[in-house]
Amino acid sequence: MADIYEDKKLIGKLTARIASALRHPLTIMEVCGTHTMSIAASGLRSLLPPELRLISGPGCPVCVTDSSLISAALALARLPRVTLTTFGDMLRVPAGEQSLQYLREQGADVRLVLSPLDALELAQQEQERQVVFFAVGFETTAPLTASTLELARELDLPNFSVLSAHKTMPAALRSLLGGGARVDGLLCPGHVAAVTGADNFDFVSRELGLPAAVAGFTPVEILLAVAAIVEMSAAGEAKLVNCYKRAVKPEGNPAAREIMERVFLPCDARWRGLGDLPGSGLAIRPEFAAFDAGKRFAAEIAAAPVYRDDPDCRCGQVLRGDISPRQCPLFGAACTPQHPCGACMVSSEGSCAAAYRYGEGSL
Repeated sequence: MADIYEDKKLIGKLTARIASALRHPLTIMEVCGTHTMSIAASGLRSLLPPELRLISGPGCPVCVTDSSLISAALALARLPRVTLTTFGDMLRVPAGEQSLQYLREQGADVRLVLSPLDALELAQQEQERQVVFFAVGFETTAPLTASTLELARELDLPNFSVLSAHKTMPAALRSLLGGGARVDGLLCPGHVAAVTGADNFDFVSRELGLPAAVAGFTPVEILLAVAAIVEMSAAGEAKLVNCYKRAVKPEGNPAAREIMERVFLPCDARWRGLGDLPGSGLAIRPEFAAFDAGKRFAAEIAAAPVYRDDPDCRCGQVLRGDISPRQCPLFGAACTPQHPCGACMVSSEGSCAAAYRYGEGSL
């Protein structure tokens, strides 16, 4: 059954269907890092008409984490008796000349974890140290962070806390697409929609007047969503279509949404490439303040330097869809996955990393 989602004959039929429906040049943006990698790895761009552009937007949570938050994490990692934990991609994201990986090599206790529960277990095992989890991600990963915070309160662990960099997608899309971005349709993120519900993205068509489709992650599922957008555009329609019904329901996952609401509050957040967006972040509720690293270490964070991105890095423009990765002057020369100058080249879901790894079939 799984093979149907990569069936070459079906892929051929879908690309022919798209070409037949295309009436004028279109630009479709995807806002999920997994879509970015899937599109690049499968070479879908090379199968589509040249008049149809697929571009990447702010769909990589590591990439959109602003250098100010990375600076806060660096400040915590420098503190004695603090163990800073986070996901692997965050270790190498540069903030100026610094990174968590650099501090780790200099002797700081920075550890890679696969889940916030790993960080919680570490806090139980090493109670003489303060263990901080640097939490990054959209609505997909926020529920697990929330459940970990509830468990930390239940266990009454005084040496565990979370530095929240969680963000939510709707505000970013309203800012980007409502601000004159040259986009004719949107591939909505399947992972996020599985939590929030497909209906969470109906504002794209209802408010912004753009056709949108929730997409899965295989070549066939992505092409089905692209076909839906192209056909809506040809018909002059702007609707939201759920093309990932095997995983995404209109209402999403109520239990996951409830736990996020119990633990987090919407807050203003700064996005790399988009700036300060009201209500686009997830702050830890006052009831969980004892486990909020931003409050526990507020003085230390405030006193620490804020590092800035490389001024020649164009990651912000890539995240807005203004340029392709190859249009950045650093791409492939000064900036490579081995020596990244920006977050988009670091992350496994970054547009620049995808373009570098998969060559001309990518962006």
